[in-house]
Amino acid sequence: MTERTTALAPERPAVATIFVAVNAGKNWSAALIRLSFMTCTALTLLACSALPDKPVRASLYDFGPGTPVASAAPAAAALPAIALGEVSTAGGAIDNQAVLYRLAYADAQQLRPYALARWSMPPAQLVRQRLREQLGQRRPVFDARDSLATTRAPGAALPLQLRLDLDEFTHLFASPESSVGLIRLRVTLVEVLPSGEKLVGQRNLSVQRPAPSSDAAGGVKALTAATDAAIGEIEQWLQQAAQR
Repeated sequence: MTERTTALAPERPAVATIFVAVNAGKNWSAALIRLSFMTCTALTLLACSALPDKPVRASLYDFGPGTPVASAAPAAAALPAIALGEVSTAGGAIDNQAVLYRLAYADAQQLRPYALARWSMPPAQLVRQRLREQLGQRRPVFDARDSLATTRAPGAALPLQLRLDLDEFTHLFASPESSVGLIRLRVTLVEVLPSGEKLVGQRNLSVQRPAPSSDAAGGVKALTAATDAAIGEIEQWLQQAAQR
């Protein structure tokens, strides 16, 4: 009997070993499941963070509503009609809708566009639109290409033609804290005769106004003010040049 008991004793540790191995396998399976879940979660979060942000739309600017039209002046006080031509440019960056600036303290020769600011139309068109609005408060204004048809009458003189060349229209920084809106243009007044054109007068203008802030919005306000000031000078010059 003793020998049988002694022979059977070694079989018990084998059962315990199998039990422990089964439990260990279950623990490893649970650990692998948790690890897979955590990995999937991390990858999902990473994929979401890699999605591009919603694009930021650029701010769109113009010169605003302008000065309210005053009550009509008496007919006797009206100024002679004028034919307004297109506002020409030298081409390049000034012909697009970017709001441009220069850093005079760093590199005055480099034109830079604001990334998130644009004009509603090219500056030359904005200037012409504003000029027509302002001149039209004191006198009839025709398009130069239409003036022949709208003003032709026996013995009537054609209106003088006003032409502009826009050379500069930028937000100019003298320092990071100090900047102005700068407009430079050339104004030409001609008389259209049967024999050709006669130069009545020509003037170069350079007008600047301080910017209230060192950003695109401040530059737009300064350029609007500078444009209005330049138009005021053009109005005065027209009255003098037309006295021929």
